Amino acid sequence: MSDDKSIDYGPLNDLIGVWKGDKGLDVAPEPDGAEENPYFETITFTAIGDVTNAESQVLVALHYHQIVRRKSNNKVFHNETGFWMWDARDKTIMHSLAIPRGVCVIAGGTYTGAKDPDGNVMLEVSASSADHDWHIIESPFMRENARTTGFLHKITVGNGKLSYSETTVVEIYGKVFEHTDQNDLRLQ
Repeated sequence: MSDDKSIDYGPLNDLIGVWKGDKGLDVAPEPDGAEENPYFETITFTAIGDVTNAESQVLVALHYHQIVRRKSNNKVFHNETGFWMWDARDKTIMHSLAIPRGVCVIAGGTYTGAKDPDGNVMLEVSASSADHDWHIIESPFMRENARTTGFLHKITVGNGKLSYSETTVVEIYGKVFEHTDQNDLRLQ
């Protein structure tokens, strides 16, 4: 692993830094429907350099840590850590994450060079319990009680702004539920 300052992080470059946002909305499953939780958060993306796999694949990687607090009581209700990776040769974006509920995800997607009308980078990754390449791993308890079957994460970043939307498909309380989160953040 190299932490050389000259490394090109490609479409991940604008993520590096500390981001804060207070416009978040979490729509989570409840036994009788859905619960909406307005939130604020901090996400820290740290450049960690490049990694060579099997002497042939070269990835550049960012480590991130996300802390989310409810506006109603200032309590942390989501703590997530993981990596965003870029394989320039194959134009692949990867997002690996773990949350302290016994759930891990490795999501991926092809980076097409897509930009929004303002020239900001647009990233999209997904995973599914049925996908051989981009998969979801869960503890036995979660698999039996709150099984995650799908994951989609979209980010638009540039000019000191980051917006994201995330959908996690969960089988819980005898139904399929789309648990969503979205927020707009600013680089600090």
